[in-house]
Amino acid sequence: MVLVFAESQKGVFKKTALEAVHYGHKTAEILGSSCAAITLGPVENADILGQYGASKVYNVADAQLSGLDSQVYAAVIAAAAEQLGASLIIVSHTSTGKSLLGRLAARLDAGSVSGVNQLPTNDGSFKVKKNVFSGKAIAEYELTSDMKVLSLMGNSLKPAVVGADVAPEALDIAVPASRLTVKEVNTVEGTVPLPEAELVVSAGRGMKGPENWGIIDEMADILNATTACSRPVADVGWRPHHEHVGQTGIAIRPNLYIAIGISGAIQHLAGVNSSKTIVVINKDPEAPFFKAADYGVVGDLFDVVPRLNEALRAFKG
Repeated sequence: MVLVFAESQKGVFKKTALEAVHYGHKTAEILGSSCAAITLGPVENADILGQYGASKVYNVADAQLSGLDSQVYAAVIAAAAEQLGASLIIVSHTSTGKSLLGRLAARLDAGSVSGVNQLPTNDGSFKVKKNVFSGKAIAEYELTSDMKVLSLMGNSLKPAVVGADVAPEALDIAVPASRLTVKEVNTVEGTVPLPEAELVVSAGRGMKGPENWGIIDEMADILNATTACSRPVADVGWRPHHEHVGQTGIAIRPNLYIAIGISGAIQHLAGVNSSKTIVVINKDPEAPFFKAADYGVVGDLFDVVPRLNEALRAFKG
């Protein structure tokens, strides 16, 4: 059995949870097995996981699981895997999933690979692929252990409806007491998180100051995109640090990444070069970013972006 941890926030599933369940469904087909999903704590509409390929949906509803403690979560998921006879566990490659991967592998004596972005192959051996060296190469890993744990990169597989709702079943598992006390949780709401975003509009020092960011927000509003920025912009306080993408920030892989006034240093490229389409707007024709771009506009962003916004608004209208 393939067991997928469907991550939720405040009882609502993240997009990455649906991706992971669909990936689990596709993987189960390759392995000639079945796919089940497990949710922890109170969740809404858990039955929809069946639409994305879970033949069974399990829930452990202990109140302690309302807040994230990766030690407790790992203990519960590992116990569920043993109880259900799962041989493969899939989590999302989010901050939560990354904190669970190693703990689950250690508890279950399992081989693990983080950040996989393609379906596995099973031609006599179980192999998965992931990007390495900041996206410059692809590595293939063979897992020979009886138990395996994978984390799935966001936007690697578009979730598709392949089934119908499945009524969740309560799973009786003893939940260990947490040794942590969470005093406060601060989350960014009202926008699609960068790791889940399919459209991203990003800008850098070429904006000259935070007072000029209105044209970036306008483009993001028109496209229903998430905004991002380069590290120097976040470091000087023009934009919040949760928008910083790059090697030392958030690594993303949207369908469309629009980089405005960003030179394209290697540290920035390392976090965005997995984007499916990259559009660069920069007045410097020698900017390194143009070498990685699918489309480029050489021009003053303060002239190009307002005109582009006008054209986009007319097109959307």
